[in-house]
Amino acid sequence: MKRFSIILHYLRNQKGQILLYLLFILLSIIFSLVSLAMLAPFLQLLFGIEQLVEVKPDFTFSSSGIINYFKYLLSHLITTYGQTTALAAICVTVVLSILLKNLFLYLSYRIMIPLRNRVMTRFRADMYDKILQLPIGFFTEQRKGDIMSRMSNDMNEIEWSIISTLEGLIRDPLNIIIILVSLVFLSPMLSLFLVILLPLTAFIIGRVSRSLKKQSGVAQEQQGLLLSILDETLGGLRVVKAFNAEKLLRNKFFSTNEFLHTMRVKMAFRRDLASPLSEFMGVLVLSCILWIGGQMVLGKQAGLEAGAFITYIVFFTQIINPAKSLSTAFYNAQRGSAAIQRIEEILKADLTVKEVDNPKQLTSFRHSIEFRNVTFKYEDVTILDNINLTIEKGKTVAFVGSSGAGKSTLADLIPRFHDVTSGEVLIDGVNIKEYSLLSLRDQMGIVTQEPILFNDTIANNIALGNPVATIDEIEQAAKVANAHDFIMNKEENYQTNIGDRGSKLSGGERQRVTIARAVLKNPPILILDEATSSLDTESERLVQDAINKMMANRTSIVIAHRLSTIRHADEIIVLQKGKIVERGNHDELIDHQGFYNRLVEMQEVK
Repeated sequence: MKRFSIILHYLRNQKGQILLYLLFILLSIIFSLVSLAMLAPFLQLLFGIEQLVEVKPDFTFSSSGIINYFKYLLSHLITTYGQTTALAAICVTVVLSILLKNLFLYLSYRIMIPLRNRVMTRFRADMYDKILQLPIGFFTEQRKGDIMSRMSNDMNEIEWSIISTLEGLIRDPLNIIIILVSLVFLSPMLSLFLVILLPLTAFIIGRVSRSLKKQSGVAQEQQGLLLSILDETLGGLRVVKAFNAEKLLRNKFFSTNEFLHTMRVKMAFRRDLASPLSEFMGVLVLSCILWIGGQMVLGKQAGLEAGAFITYIVFFTQIINPAKSLSTAFYNAQRGSAAIQRIEEILKADLTVKEVDNPKQLTSFRHSIEFRNVTFKYEDVTILDNINLTIEKGKTVAFVGSSGAGKSTLADLIPRFHDVTSGEVLIDGVNIKEYSLLSLRDQMGIVTQEPILFNDTIANNIALGNPVATIDEIEQAAKVANAHDFIMNKEENYQTNIGDRGSKLSGGERQRVTIARAVLKNPPILILDEATSSLDTESERLVQDAINKMMANRTSIVIAHRLSTIRHADEIIVLQKGKIVERGNHDELIDHQGFYNRLVEMQEVK
């Protein structure tokens, strides 16, 4: 049950509520047993099966002492008020006992339901918070569908398999323990056989459920794979249809879906075996107790009387339902354990980009950004090798090179999307690791090659980095980004919802909205991952004009694919296989007749 320590972690501040829950459950069990304990001896006395006890016995704290004293009280009730009145009194007492039992049971639910929902609410919040904290590099190793599966299906599995049975995992063992204590009190000798039979029963049930955790883990992985296939299909539907790849993806999805079906059927078979198996084992133990106890009563051994034996059997039958419920909860917990393990892989993942204790605040950018002997490796593959570079405030520096040269990685080191393997990145002479992440990234605006927008209004997408901005400020940013005119032509202007990932906008419109977002943030440092490479000529002209206005009086780092967009950069850094092979402005590099010149000739922009 080590896996459930994370559940206990979320309950650590709820000790008062848990104690109250235990109190209500305890009272519920006691009143249930009181109502049952009264019936057997009373009915024997009422219907003349036993003689009325007229002499008050000495009270002793033992099963026979308590039962004899209880019989005396019942006998006194019958002789004093008559059989009919005594019967009515007992009926009222039983009804009151059951009423109080169910009242306390209901109160326990009123405590447990908010408690378990609070656990899941905090669980989901922590999971989402950790996803936001993890570095970008973590997600390159993960399928997006699998992450979504952990957040949805695994969370649901925990909620339904563990949290929904949490009260059972507390109530049923408590119920069983109290009943067992009562049974030991009634007949220590007969209960000795229970000590042998019940562990044997538990062992058999445990053996059957052992493989359930492994099967559940495989099923959750397949569910994640299924979501990944669906996500890839939806994202690439145009390509799937263009290449007639429907059959290929259909077979992939269907085979995964069929395997998931097989695993879930096997799991259901084992889970549904829990209740009937535990009931059969309970009746088997009951039969053994009936045989052994009956022999003891008939042979008048160990001082076990017929009334006490009947009460013993009635009490023991109350174990069967909690045992069934507990075994079902145990089976469900085995399933949920696999889901917890998958969730913990995210929650316990290392944060490779961490803040120092008491970080400095980067309130403004004054002088320069410096890469000092920077090397970056990913899984022992060197991406950047001993980079030395200084970017002065107000300058525009472009990174160019063939695909995989390390351009984007070099730019990503500045906002600490990754941390260097060795060397330092400094801003104003201070290692960026000494700054808080919030203040560091607050000085930067980023426009990516692929516009990243959210299913919200145009205004809210522009105001992402400045949520307190007024509509006038949003409009001004849109005008700088050449976006105001097309926005005003929309039906609801700035309140127009742009759909999933901005699907209701054209490519050029999406890119201009992201530029407006960066303009509104008004950062001193801009990182531009060639924002015009995938646009048509008209959109490229509008976007490039917007970029040029945005770059004015700012420090700009441009990752260039189209070399025509960086002719006027103050310095061009040419990267090849993670190293700087050339540097200078456009004219200097053309005169050098090196790698940059060959790139220009290939693009025919000289």
